[in-house]
Amino acid sequence: MKPAVAVGAIVVVADRLLLVRRGRGPAAGEWSVPGGRVEPGETLAEAVVRELAEETGLEGVCGELVGWAERIGPDHHYVILDFRVTILEDREAIAGDDAAEVAWIPLADVAEQRLVEGLAEFLHDHGVITTIV
Repeated sequence: MKPAVAVGAIVVVADRLLLVRRGRGPAAGEWSVPGGRVEPGETLAEAVVRELAEETGLEGVCGELVGWAERIGPDHHYVILDFRVTILEDREAIAGDDAAEVAWIPLADVAEQRLVEGLAEFLHDHGVITTIV
């Protein structure tokens, strides 16, 4: 099994973080930031914007790298690079692609959600949220 490069979109608006509940894959039923695998020939920024649009219907601009994480399981190995994203227009997010649900969660409540493993710690370590439960 070769490691796959993946990206995540960290979108914060009005002290709320955009999260998606995974509909399938290794983290089905858990909340995460929008994101997924980088396709061949695609830049990291292009992948961030595409994944955001596919999973939430929102258009954004990829900003700076927040940090990276690895997720390794019996059938997967992802190297994930998470980027800050600025939303281009104020409209409702709609779950799409492999996202079962999408929600804007107040930053103070993020760590209380059923998050993918390590996400609360990652967000805390990189200054996105101030507390972890």
